[in-house]
Amino acid sequence: MLALAALVVLVFFGMRRGWLARARRQGAELPAFPSAPAEPGEYRLPAATGMYIGTTKADDWQDRIAVGDIGHRANGTIRLHERGVRIEREGASALWIPAESVADARLDHKLANKVVPGAGLVVVTWRLGEHMLDTGFRGDDKQAQTEWVEAIRALAPGDDAARSGARTETTREQVSRQEEK
Repeated sequence: MLALAALVVLVFFGMRRGWLARARRQGAELPAFPSAPAEPGEYRLPAATGMYIGTTKADDWQDRIAVGDIGHRANGTIRLHERGVRIEREGASALWIPAESVADARLDHKLANKVVPGAGLVVVTWRLGEHMLDTGFRGDDKQAQTEWVEAIRALAPGDDAARSGARTETTREQVSRQEEK
């Protein structure tokens, strides 16, 4: 029994050490996360409650960002302002994604080692310095998620009609897949 307890402690120690090493490595390569401006502008949509899933590197849905408390899942509220997206998290710092950093948004079913049925996550792809990141939020109101994706996409700089049309078709396919589940 004592050997089993020691093994469990050793496993948790290794996991913690790995998480801290990841945070240290990412802290050296990533710039500081942006702070919300004092005046973020008017709301574009009513606030939505749900769960902040996490932030990953855009090219790897499992490579969770561990810098500070960004890697911790938390219940929260997402707010879409004229100047960006703000995710207020319970028990953790808020996350601000400036409008000029937004590259795209989509509905997805996986991010940060979390898989949900259908396309149940709003994922924002955005630039932090030279790095592309994906940030995921699972809203309580699943019916509003397509509206959120479209509104966040409208923030992206250089949004032209061709890109918008292609993204709308992708979103329709994702919604259909979500409804099938």
